[in-house]
Amino acid sequence: MGLLSNRIARSSLKPGDHIYSWRTAYIYAHHGIYVGDDKVIHFTRRGQEVGTGTVLDIILVSSGPNRSQVPCPTCVPTHDAHGVVSSCLNCFLAGGILYRFEYSVSPALFLAKARGGTCTLAVTDPDEDVVHRAKYLLENGFGCYNVFKNNCEDFAIYCKTGLLVLNQFTAGNSGQAVSIIGGPFAAVLSTPLRLVTTNVYGMAATAVGVYCVGRYAGDIGVRPDAVKVPVEDLMRRLATGMLQVVEPSLPALLVPTN
Repeated sequence: MGLLSNRIARSSLKPGDHIYSWRTAYIYAHHGIYVGDDKVIHFTRRGQEVGTGTVLDIILVSSGPNRSQVPCPTCVPTHDAHGVVSSCLNCFLAGGILYRFEYSVSPALFLAKARGGTCTLAVTDPDEDVVHRAKYLLENGFGCYNVFKNNCEDFAIYCKTGLLVLNQFTAGNSGQAVSIIGGPFAAVLSTPLRLVTTNVYGMAATAVGVYCVGRYAGDIGVRPDAVKVPVEDLMRRLATGMLQVVEPSLPALLVPTN
């Protein structure tokens, strides 16, 4: 792994690794926890890798690879509604390339990797704790899937660190979500500078700076609202309504879903 790529060989995988694979055109990446024996536990929206309940689903799903219609001989079909599933490594990758998410990176390396969803400043817990959380959530779920606030990357980061952002009015843990929100936000914030300078390079540099600051401040490793939550306590909070993640409500963009 390094500055340009987190790509790894299968032979270097070990239980507790946070892995991901970019889908077609690098529009998004799907994340999960490798638990050994060629198995990956990952969070989906009722069996689908992504989902918003809006027309955005059409764009995201169409960007993915064509999946085989032949049932996998090693993966057991799941009928659970909570979305946390176990798949073999081949099914998880879906024809994509294997990457390993990096933890405890330096601020310089974090900012050098301009695309979010590949690394974090946060420190990972021991591998046995990571696997325990993933297997516990496989049985109990991880709340309601939300592509911006509670997605597959959030799931994997929680399994690795035990950290959650409990403030429901902020973006989730994931670097992908921060990147999606942060790019347009940086452009908006830099727009007033046109009143000060007409230099397009100066405005571009400012937009990049605002984006980098937003990414850094939004990382789970430095957020002041990130707290350590034991997985058993997480289930209690979800069951009692003390912790809720609701799906986005965009009535104008809704499309029929089953």
